[in-house]
Amino acid sequence: MSEARAESLRHKLTQDLDGEVQFDDYTRHLFARDASMYAITPLGVVFPRDADDVAAAVAAAASHDVPVVPRGAGTSLAGQTVGPGLVLDLSRHMNRIVELDPSSGTALVETGVVQDQLNRAAAPWGLMFGPDTSTSNRATIGGMIGNNSAGSGSVRYGMTIDHVRELDVVLSDATRTRLAPVDEAERARRAGRVTLEGALYRELPEIVRVNAAAISEGFPAHWRRACGYRLDRLAREDTSFDLAKFVVGSEGTLAVATTALVDLVRKPSRTVIAVGHFTSVAHAIAATEDALACDPSAVELMDRTILDLSRRKIEYAALGHLLKGAPEALLFVSFTGDDEAELVDRMRRLTALWSRHGHGYHTLQAVTPAQQGSLLKVRKAGLGLLMAASVGTRRPLAFVEDTAVDPAHLADYTRRFKDVLDRHGMTAGFYGHCSVGCLHIRPYLDLADPADVGRMRAVAEEIKDLVAEYGGVNSSEHGDGLARSEFNREIFGDKLYEAMRQVKHLFDPHGILNPGKIVDAQPMTDNLRDATLKPAEPLRTRLAFEVVGGGGMRAAADRCMNIGLCRKTGSGAMCPSYMATRKEEDSTRGRAGALVKALSEPDPRTALGDERLHEILDLCLMCKACKSECPLGVDMATLKSETLSHHHDLHGVPLRSRLFGAIRVLNRLGSATAPLSNLPGRIAPLRRLMDRLIGIAPQRPLPVFVRQNLLRWSRRRAPAPHTPTQGTLTYLADSFTTYTEPGIGRAAIELLELAGWGVRLESGGCCGRSSLSKGLVDDAKNKARGLVHRLHESTDPGSPIVGCEPSCLMTLRDEHKALLPDDPAVTDVAGRVRQVEELLVAAIDAGRLRLREDSWLAGRALLYHGHCHQKAEVGTAATVALLERIPGVTVTELDAGCCGMAGSFGFESEHYETSMTVGEDRLFPAIEAEPAETVVVATGVSCRQQIFHGTERDAWHPVQLLREVVEAP
Repeated sequence: MSEARAESLRHKLTQDLDGEVQFDDYTRHLFARDASMYAITPLGVVFPRDADDVAAAVAAAASHDVPVVPRGAGTSLAGQTVGPGLVLDLSRHMNRIVELDPSSGTALVETGVVQDQLNRAAAPWGLMFGPDTSTSNRATIGGMIGNNSAGSGSVRYGMTIDHVRELDVVLSDATRTRLAPVDEAERARRAGRVTLEGALYRELPEIVRVNAAAISEGFPAHWRRACGYRLDRLAREDTSFDLAKFVVGSEGTLAVATTALVDLVRKPSRTVIAVGHFTSVAHAIAATEDALACDPSAVELMDRTILDLSRRKIEYAALGHLLKGAPEALLFVSFTGDDEAELVDRMRRLTALWSRHGHGYHTLQAVTPAQQGSLLKVRKAGLGLLMAASVGTRRPLAFVEDTAVDPAHLADYTRRFKDVLDRHGMTAGFYGHCSVGCLHIRPYLDLADPADVGRMRAVAEEIKDLVAEYGGVNSSEHGDGLARSEFNREIFGDKLYEAMRQVKHLFDPHGILNPGKIVDAQPMTDNLRDATLKPAEPLRTRLAFEVVGGGGMRAAADRCMNIGLCRKTGSGAMCPSYMATRKEEDSTRGRAGALVKALSEPDPRTALGDERLHEILDLCLMCKACKSECPLGVDMATLKSETLSHHHDLHGVPLRSRLFGAIRVLNRLGSATAPLSNLPGRIAPLRRLMDRLIGIAPQRPLPVFVRQNLLRWSRRRAPAPHTPTQGTLTYLADSFTTYTEPGIGRAAIELLELAGWGVRLESGGCCGRSSLSKGLVDDAKNKARGLVHRLHESTDPGSPIVGCEPSCLMTLRDEHKALLPDDPAVTDVAGRVRQVEELLVAAIDAGRLRLREDSWLAGRALLYHGHCHQKAEVGTAATVALLERIPGVTVTELDAGCCGMAGSFGFESEHYETSMTVGEDRLFPAIEAEPAETVVVATGVSCRQQIFHGTERDAWHPVQLLREVVEAP
């Protein structure tokens, strides 16, 4: 399309829609991909606010002969949500639950509502949406309708098609209508209308009648179908004429759904899980028959590939502690209901059956939610963990991953499937739903290699034929999309396929709605993402990007495979800015995609200084949650630091960035001149001046400097009264608590000395964390080198290095390796970093620290919020363990995400509102719901500042609480 014509469409959309319209190159690039192996750059993207906007967008696109591609979370695995036309992102604004009626067990929702969002709303009435996808924390109801999604519980709850009652849709002529079951009289009445809707009710029955034999014989026998158009549903003589169910699974090619009335099911109150351990995938599959005999709600397979990958990620590592031995495969068998005793009995019956029949070598029985948490987390993350095994552009790909056969044939089918892979020299990861005969098998291929593209096609054709031999389906829940639509003529036969083409033409005579999916598709090897990506131009970076397979900075960004876990809400910390704005570009996925675009330009150094790219990266809080929660470990904090450094090269360093980069000097001066230095924070005209000149938010309280800082206290205190019995360690006097909360450092040092340690205070310089966060990488490198060499040269070999501020302490473990990758001193120091909590727990358990039973904390509840960097690098287990050792307390660890402060981010005027929105999402409400007697605990200085500002509650550092209860020697 010509630029003038594209501009005409953009202008028309801007005039007619209330929602945003974006035609810039970066937005188009972000929406060129979904979670599949495909990429097609759209003409533009719109973000409708309501159904009127959708209709206006369809009308405008049609008037310009531009296709429309409806999109939810963009997690489609077969390429359904990429296309060359106008993308409609229904997830940003159209995400309201209009009505939830417990009495009828239904919910009326806009199609951008996320599955978990609906389930949270339905939970108080003991209800939920039946299909349970592994992507439930970001998959939209509209996307599930488009795919006819199913999930792990489909053996009990069926597919999305079984739960849709009515749909409000926009048709291809931009008219709006409601699709719902109608009897013959109503169908005939509607058929009399001289409209597109009338034609549907008039001509569809004739298509069904003429093709009755093909419909009866052409559909695969297996019930779990997410392929083709569901003419078989219309052909049922004992049902009403139901166009709502008919368009389920049509992938946006027949209509754009805007609102759905869906059925809810009763949510079981109890779940128990048996986890069988097997020496091979084949043995695990062979045990499925016994599992199905015990009436489970789900039977899920996971192979060793995924298990090994889970052990490498802090987010999922807990599973490894529960397993026995080194299983090659696990079978998760879930039993759900309301009678726990009956469920446990079925689980034990299965265990006995497996033992009697020689299936597996161990069965883990998980009854309580605490026992099940890590099991369920890894099971849901199977796809992402498998993707983490990617090496460069060699990735586990979705093209034969959605087949299903009768479970009775699954063992033999899987054996022959593996024979096909072996013959073509391919390896693959195996996981999926054994209860319904569906395995998600993803072979590893490099689609930048034409030979691998050819091998992929050969395997796809062989597996298609193998599936047909067993009466199975080629697409059982992930849909046809670009990956499988090409084969639909062979799968359904000429007559039925032509009937489907007639359906498409009837609904969409001008080919406006998501063309090239289900019928009239291009070859599956067209529009491959990796095959079309240009080789990266050389770029010298300041930070080291250690990417498996090489490739540097672009490869680090391109590890993202768009699975969209960073679009989740309501759990975890990734991605706080997306949770606040619900914008694709504010997700880790969006930022990674933008960086891939910039780093693929002919001059990547200049591209990294692009203002649109800078805008996309701007709201990244650099919390590092993506490093641990993203299964592929996309480290956006490091990528942003490097990008900012290039932006500074081109545009200069802002004054505010220089000031925050020098935070240790500023805090030291503030402490030296306290209390006078605290006055500017209390004088409104000065705060307004700081806002105007530097960009410091006047609403945000400034830190309070303490004249008697940690260094002064250390110089003036008497020597420790006890001779060290545990050796000497180094306490890192960080740039923050040292000058504003010295009581934390005092408590830590006193506790460590009471625990038998000699404590050396390291106060000579900054770790470089603040400089790095502002893109001052060279300055951070100099600071890191100075600190690391002091620690390496002036401390005992192997002696611990501890601290109380996670962001500073973890910098020694992580960022210094990227700053100084070849420095052996960095490796030495990083290996000696310990959390102070670890040493204190060991001292308590060894009896070297004795805790009072009658302290003021006895009987209190402790509410703990962990620091994002701590969670990303080492986890919070040591802190929780320390708090739990305080006599008489109960400890609750919040899952409240990032606090939103993120160091300097929350102080910056343009970021203040986003910072507070992040805190208001989950953290502030959780604290405000607690009684005044509850003690709030937080390890991070920024977290404590944000908690006080947002809730007016003081938060303690764990060592302060422990100091309160330690008995004097």
